[in-house]
Amino acid sequence: MILLGCVLVAAATVAPRIILVLAWIFSERWALVWGDAFLAPLLGIILVPYTTIMFMLAGQVTATGYTIEGFGWLWIILGIFLDLWKWSGVIQNRQAGVQYGQSIYRSQR
Repeated sequence: MILLGCVLVAAATVAPRIILVLAWIFSERWALVWGDAFLAPLLGIILVPYTTIMFMLAGQVTATGYTIEGFGWLWIILGIFLDLWKWSGVIQNRQAGVQYGQSIYRSQR
């Protein structure tokens, strides 16, 4: 069982969107966390996958609904940090690609 958990964590670090789509299709927890909502989890998969994973794992289902308490918020903050880190890397790579393209294909003015 521990090996399966380690494999899931490794897969979530490499491909969080695939893990979230599989959770949406196969997991019972998905319905407990999101209910009948469609737009919020879809935007979470597209824009902030790590935060969405942490949100699903950090909370507890109670009689009053889905709640996040205590250290669960630290996990969500970690997810936000990972998503910001990923998006900053995307922006830096895009800028580096533009600069590289401009160095190769100089305009003929």
